[in-house]
Amino acid sequence: MTLLAGVLAVVAALLFAIASVAQRGAAADVPDDDARGGRLIARLVRSPRWWAGTVGDTGGFVVQAVALGFGALLLVQPLLVTTVLFALPLEAWITGRRIGRSEIGWAAVLVAALALFVVVGEPTAGLDRAPFATWAPALGVLVLLGLACVLLAGRRRGPRRAALLAVATGLAYGLVAALTKSVVDALGEGVVVLLTSWETWALVVAVVGGTLLQQTAFGAGPLAASLPAVTVGEPVIAAVLGVVVLSEQVRADGPEWVLIAVLVALMIAATAALSRSSAAAVPAPEPAEVP
Repeated sequence: MTLLAGVLAVVAALLFAIASVAQRGAAADVPDDDARGGRLIARLVRSPRWWAGTVGDTGGFVVQAVALGFGALLLVQPLLVTTVLFALPLEAWITGRRIGRSEIGWAAVLVAALALFVVVGEPTAGLDRAPFATWAPALGVLVLLGLACVLLAGRRRGPRRAALLAVATGLAYGLVAALTKSVVDALGEGVVVLLTSWETWALVVAVVGGTLLQQTAFGAGPLAASLPAVTVGEPVIAAVLGVVVLSEQVRADGPEWVLIAVLVALMIAATAALSRSSAAAVPAPEPAEVP
């Protein structure tokens, strides 16, 4: 089951990479004056590239859900950061640029750190569903942090707004991953349980909110400011929820914890570096036309 979950997580990462390349390209085509709120969404829904990305995102989410049905959040979510490994060469091919040595080096670091984390940490599954009372404190903290990021982001387009909205996106998508595991379990108990489960409707809200935040973040400033926060934030938040709410564990003793801490730091650093490189491959938003 662990191997199957890992394979499915990598397949989901590939689909998410294709989707992100398409959607970020579509967002980059939106002029500055339209890169916020309802005008941004109105422009994006008229873009075939954005819809292609949406189809890829949907497929990736379905495969991710199946993976979470077989494996722990602590296994599936770290493997999903391989999205950047697929996105970088794809964007390089589309834009006609060469992948640099530093990018190849960071890619090797990420692959090695992921492999060692899975082998040394041996992430174990916990609960598929937890009582609402267990969820409540975590949900409260995530909502407060998300609202704080949105309020602090302000309305002026630029790196600061993009980064803060991206952090909020990472919070939302991390919650989506954790809730998905619970919803998959509810689905296994029947349609009635699925539709009457609070996790199902919380998931819908988190998906819609996360999608709106992500598209707004991509259009709010340079992708180098938003993409790393989204890419790193989602697996980190999902892993924390897996441990705190769903009682998942990493099997480690003594010095192994030091190694795991180093591996996690390397994964975060490599993912952020590759995300910045991937973002650099996307053209900047078009300036608004002067009437």
